[in-house]
Amino acid sequence: MLSEVQDLMRLEAFGTVALVAVAEPGNGSLERAVAAVERTVAEFDVACSRFRADSELTALNASAGKAVQVGPVLLEAVSAALRAARLTEGDVDPTVGGALIALGYDRDFAEVSSGAVSRPAVSRAASSRRAVSRPLASIPGWRTVHVDADESTIRTASGVILDLGATAKALAADRAAAAALDAAGCGVLVSFGGDLAIAGVAPEEGWRVRVTDDHRAGVDAPGQWILLHSGGLATSSTAVRRWWTASGIAAHHLVDPATARPVDSVWRTVSVAADSCLDANIASTAAVVRGEAAVPWLEQIGLPSRLVRDDLTVRHVAGWPGRGDDLPLSPGVDEGR
Repeated sequence: MLSEVQDLMRLEAFGTVALVAVAEPGNGSLERAVAAVERTVAEFDVACSRFRADSELTALNASAGKAVQVGPVLLEAVSAALRAARLTEGDVDPTVGGALIALGYDRDFAEVSSGAVSRPAVSRAASSRRAVSRPLASIPGWRTVHVDADESTIRTASGVILDLGATAKALAADRAAAAALDAAGCGVLVSFGGDLAIAGVAPEEGWRVRVTDDHRAGVDAPGQWILLHSGGLATSSTAVRRWWTASGIAAHHLVDPATARPVDSVWRTVSVAADSCLDANIASTAAVVRGEAAVPWLEQIGLPSRLVRDDLTVRHVAGWPGRGDDLPLSPGVDEGR
């Protein structure tokens, strides 16, 4: 969340709360920024939603095994997802759609959570833990997806169901921030849930942002205020978007491509800062999947990160500020690493 002293507007986007703020309020700059963000959200939703019958992604998934011509937004989004898979050696993989459907995440999360099964009895839960040790669905793997940028086509192997949830919202935040900057004529910040992007010149003191497990949490929730001046910030968490499946499995939306099951991570939350929201989200998602191995990896690639264990102990990595709200964070990422 943002400090309440900053000029901002809240709206709904991608099934979550979106925030739009401008560095120089007045003369309609905030309203123009919001309009630009809403246009970007609409473009990404109709291109990339797995839950809309009329989306391009739904049409692509229905045509697995064939080359399908797509629009520029979906082409960029799938290309970004494949880049994420390549950079993380498959720990972030867009072909987990079938596994998510097998877990019951087959519609918008508001519908999944509202129809969630009650928590099972202990004996049933124990049985479910044994059952979930086996994959619920196979993961075809990101190398089964082929993008032809020249022809604007995407071809997936038969049976592949793409889910772009790990990257498309962050990419949309970057694109929405750029569009809002052009429309507002001043620095902007755009946040979609835990995915935050900055474009243009920040306020002199920086953007004051609170990092928590859940972006909906209040100021009293465990977390940390930081100052951001550029780039992007993303938080990936196993503590939100949780539900019980019909077979009694405690599920969440982060799937380990190696097991096709919800990640059983040592981290409940990972927050990462990078040059873009997309890169930050790629790293935060991969860090949750990698568990303890995430710490040396994040140190190696030099991305400031905040990792929180289930007992709420916090680990700071690669220059993440260690105290209070008075330490500016200057994110950076080397594309070659």
